[in-house]
Amino acid sequence: MAPQLGWIGLGNMGRGMCKNIVDKGKLEKPLVIFNRTISKAEALSSKIGHSTVASSITDLVSKSDIILYCLGEDPSVLENVDKMLETSVEGKIFVDCSTIHPDTTKEENDKITKAGGLFVAMPVFGAPAMADSGNLVCVLAGPTDVAEKVKPYTTGVIGRAVIDYSGQDPSKATLMKIIGNTFILSMVTTLSEGHTIAEKSGLGTDELHKFIEAMFPGPFTAYSQRMLTGDYYKRDEPLFAVDLARKDARHAKKVASDSGMRMRIAELGDEYLASVKEEMGEKGDIAAIYGAKRQESGLPFKNESS
Repeated sequence: MAPQLGWIGLGNMGRGMCKNIVDKGKLEKPLVIFNRTISKAEALSSKIGHSTVASSITDLVSKSDIILYCLGEDPSVLENVDKMLETSVEGKIFVDCSTIHPDTTKEENDKITKAGGLFVAMPVFGAPAMADSGNLVCVLAGPTDVAEKVKPYTTGVIGRAVIDYSGQDPSKATLMKIIGNTFILSMVTTLSEGHTIAEKSGLGTDELHKFIEAMFPGPFTAYSQRMLTGDYYKRDEPLFAVDLARKDARHAKKVASDSGMRMRIAELGDEYLASVKEEMGEKGDIAAIYGAKRQESGLPFKNESS
């Protein structure tokens, strides 16, 4: 019998992932969706079709065999797991796509398995546009037999590739995600410093962008374009919110400390992100590190000429 899938959490990433599960997941049964703001779930369901909206988390869990969720902060993940466990979960598969500390992953794994459920961690790499197009990179860890039941919804559905830790502790997946996100933080910081010095030295940011396009197509070019067009401060809703980026930096610093070292790029990036938060509040985006670097260097936070 085909499994019933349920999805909890409709942030920037979740909406695109739901769309692709419906479009490409070959579901025999409609996807069950729940979001804290029910109107958002209803709007998405109407848009993507072949889906229904649950009235509560326990309603969704009771109806679903495989429950996927993508939430922002570690406390929110644990809070929602506790709500999920208010109903019977025997034999149900829980798939956490959130970016959280590996210790949090271990804690939710313990809670779910003690209640009779099955658990895998599956954080994803990629921007919201990649979630929309089904080009995410999935990191999958947990019992091999459970992971195999989740893989049909990864490559060719929500993602283009899987980094496979099947058979290993689920926390291995979130450890990879936290370390991997420091590469994004490093990239944005490097671009911010490069464009700022290009402006101040007289080289010119357009000329530097041409170099970036030629040498580093892909995320480097995309973030460079966001900086030069002013997208980093013009957006109504951030693509990679400052609070989430700072959470990831904190986790990276903690993982490093526990491993007997420092991640200086996480420390530096978090300093810039603190300035972004002060300047823009919750609307701040990781790309606005460019504005923080400009400000530190005696330029306006906003490149108004863009």
